[in-house]
Formats: sequence, structure tokens, C-alpha cells
Amino acid sequence: MKTQRNETKTGFLNSVREFLIGFTGHEHSMLALKQKAALDNLMMLLVFGDLLGVPVIKQYYALRLLPYVYPHIAGWKHSTLRERDWTDWAFD
Repeated sequence: MKTQRNETKTGFLNSVREFLIGFTGHEHSMLALKQKAALDNLMMLLVFGDLLGVPVIKQYYALRLLPYVYPHIAGWKHSTLRERDWTDWAFD
């Protein structure tokens, strides 16, 4: 009986802890993720902008990064070239 009470109490305390972390830190974590995505997009544009038609001088380092970035290129091109609406920036 005591172990069931301890498990219930532990589960409740974990739930309260996760709620408080989400309540206080969710906005900061989402902002950090958005900034990381913006920096990733900027790096991809600077290094592989010629794939989109942006005249960027081909660099030696771009070819060295290509094996690591190759799986992400299709998604990056899709998100960069997609049509945007005013709601994208208004509600983001």
C-alpha cells in the first residue's frame, strides 16, 4: 500500500515539476529553436545559395560541408522557396 502511495506522490510531483518548467521556460525554448532555425537557414544560404539562384562564389568549404548537409538540402529548399502569407509572420 505504501509503495502505491509513494508512486502516486512521485508521479504527481513529476507532473507538477513538468508543468512549472513548461509554464516558465516554454517561451524561451521556442525562441531559441526559432533563432537556431534562422541561423541554419542563413548558413545554408551563404554556403549553398547557388542552388537557389543566389550568386554566391563557390567555396572550397562548401564542398567539405556537403556530406553533412546533403540530407537537409531538400527540406531547406522547400521551406525557403515556399509561398508565404502575412499570417506567417503575424502569428509566428
